Amino acid sequence: MSEETAFIVRIANTDLPGGLSVPHAISRIKGIGYNTALAICKRLGIDPNTKLGRLDQETLSKLENVIRDLAAAGFPPWMLNRRKDLESGRDIHLIGSDLLFAVREDIERMKRTKSWKGIRHALGLKVRGQRTATTGRTGITVGVRKKKEQQQQQKK
Repeated sequence: MSEETAFIVRIANTDLPGGLSVPHAISRIKGIGYNTALAICKRLGIDPNTKLGRLDQETLSKLENVIRDLAAAGFPPWMLNRRKDLESGRDIHLIGSDLLFAVREDIERMKRTKSWKGIRHALGLKVRGQRTATTGRTGITVGVRKKKEQQQQQKK
């Protein structure tokens, strides 16, 4: 670890604040949650209380290599976010813009095949079985009139 503190550290095409602890900082990368960040720290032998800006360049490069390919670093398949990927058939872990692109492609595939989830996505409705009778309403709010107001309207 170095004595100097870098205020911004760039890992996996993401600017991370150097003043945060390592797990908190790398969990700001899309696709890396706090528990995954703790597992990465444990695998690399980094103290979770260490500030990200205090790590030396060699440790940062190791950290980036592990983040870019968790499967190759020996993490179990249940920790990865794309198990049995449809295109490659492998267990992979996507981060950043690759993750956003893959999710968008999955939704578009569901729409093309006209699956139930695809139809719900296309109509802008709830997809995972939530209630729609009373929640998730959009558009102009239509209120309920009170009895006194209704009676006054009828007298006029």
